[in-house]
Amino acid sequence: MMAVELQRKSNLWEAADNGAAPRHVAIIMDGNRRWARRRKVPDANGHRAGASNVRVVAETCADAGVKYLTLFAFSTENWVRPEREVSVLMDLMRGFLEDDVDELHDKDVKLNIVGDRTRFARDLRELMDRAEHLTESNGRLFLTIAANYGGRWDITQAARRLAMDARAGRVDPVSIDDGLFASYLNLATLPAPDLCVRTGGDQRISNFLLWDLAYTELYFATECWPDFDADAVRRALAEFGLRQRRFGD
Repeated sequence: MMAVELQRKSNLWEAADNGAAPRHVAIIMDGNRRWARRRKVPDANGHRAGASNVRVVAETCADAGVKYLTLFAFSTENWVRPEREVSVLMDLMRGFLEDDVDELHDKDVKLNIVGDRTRFARDLRELMDRAEHLTESNGRLFLTIAANYGGRWDITQAARRLAMDARAGRVDPVSIDDGLFASYLNLATLPAPDLCVRTGGDQRISNFLLWDLAYTELYFATECWPDFDADAVRRALAEFGLRQRRFGD
């Protein structure tokens, strides 16, 4: 068994060295609260540790050749969490947009935020607009943050907008196919994710990118998000390099 495991690790790192990085990686950043509770510290500490890990993961992905990185930061279902926890998450998002965007800009990272912004405070929406405008010409890494996002919401809003365009005569219903429908989704301008990683040990996609993940390779990491460090990222990318993608065949 040990020899098999050693060979597997050797294959993993060989795949990483051969530059078989996925073009687009999506990550469900899970496990902040479990990380905190295992350490017997407040949940807010786990969320803060998780927020500080975004830069580490983004830099590691960019260095590995990943072009697009999409992070699930806040779901449409997260509003039901205790008000104090939601407030902490909003403050962390605000801090990220105030303190980290200039550094991302200096590193040629383009930031895009997808999801329903209407429930966010006005100053937070303004910070989102500023971050996107500042980084719009960058091209080393395309970083998408999904905030107040849900896969069902995304499909529903796409169907609604497509139906409105069809009613207005801008779209011929006969011409509607999966490609046209996809152009109404939040990630319409990006290639579909090649790899979706979920941290924290759970094995589900939790209403994330339901349309976009149709043929995406899934990788479930045991590490909680704050512990998903550069080595853990490289293991996930190397594992992807060993996969044989079939796209339904």
